[in-house]
Amino acid sequence: MLLAIDTATRWVSLALYNDSGVISEFNWRCAGNHTVEVMPAIALMLKQAQAKPENIVAVAVAKGPGSFTGLRIGMGIAKGLCLSLNIPIIAIPTLDITAYAVGDPGGLVYAVLELGRGRVCVSQYLFEDGLPVLHAEPAIQDVRSWQPEAPEPVVLTGEISAELAERLLHYPQADNYAISSLSASVRRAGYLAELAWQRWQNGEIDDLDSISPVYLHQPGSGAETG
Repeated sequence: MLLAIDTATRWVSLALYNDSGVISEFNWRCAGNHTVEVMPAIALMLKQAQAKPENIVAVAVAKGPGSFTGLRIGMGIAKGLCLSLNIPIIAIPTLDITAYAVGDPGGLVYAVLELGRGRVCVSQYLFEDGLPVLHAEPAIQDVRSWQPEAPEPVVLTGEISAELAERLLHYPQADNYAISSLSASVRRAGYLAELAWQRWQNGEIDDLDSISPVYLHQPGSGAETG
């Protein structure tokens, strides 16, 4: 059984996964209390699944981008569990999770992550063999001026607010935008777990000593962004 932990933003998601698929999944909007809320939620999820920590074979974690605090706490919890249980860690880029949830649309996918203060982080993906492959590096965009290039139909997914969606639909290329609904855009640890499960089965694990969150801006630079 694999445990997946995604605390990259205020939206927190946990999942348990095995060869039959998602066993359990918890999703909630965190009020900034990741340290207080996450570990009790993991314990409750294991209890409801009638499982014990010893049943966990690997831990998957969203490694960024995202908020500095959320990423640090999620990575810290994941590393602590892996050390205590002597199991591997698998770190997946946050926007890979967002893009994977869409499935292969046959074209470009824009994955969006909310950063607060009127900013979003955006990556572009294309799919190969059912998996998202990074097409353009993550970039921070101002939600008031961001205009995705779409000479051909594209899918926009992730943390796209109703206000941002409304703004995008007034752009000249809006006819080429397919925007995921608010509920479909929620980042779920079940997708993180599925990606990590495939990697774990292939023996593709990360080094516990060297793995760390990936930050777009270092703390103290004025942007708590991973």
